[in-house]
Amino acid sequence: MITLVRWAVAYVFVVSGTMKLMNPELANTFIQLRLPYPEQLMMAVAVTEVVCGILILINRGTRLAVMPLMGIMVAALILTKIPLLSSGFMDFAFGARLDIVMLLLLFVLHNHRGILK
Repeated sequence: MITLVRWAVAYVFVVSGTMKLMNPELANTFIQLRLPYPEQLMMAVAVTEVVCGILILINRGTRLAVMPLMGIMVAALILTKIPLLSSGFMDFAFGARLDIVMLLLLFVLHNHRGILK
């Protein structure tokens, strides 16, 4: 069971990171968030997503690999989803649902001790 969780998490981050690397226009999202050095930050996030996703996929250093991805997900929630609360809780809940699920799956991988095998 945990293998399927690893594969799903790896898939999401490898694809997400690869899209950022292949489509520089995605830096506009980082620019709109008024983040410093948006292009460089996007590239750093993209490389982190791909490298950590691959490590999770091949089950090497999984506990360490999920930590920066958790940071990315928390930052995504804070920067892009928390502002949705101004439109109401349900707008936030709907907009944040996949980010929250991914964060929970990362938490499961980080804390996994073989009980789900």
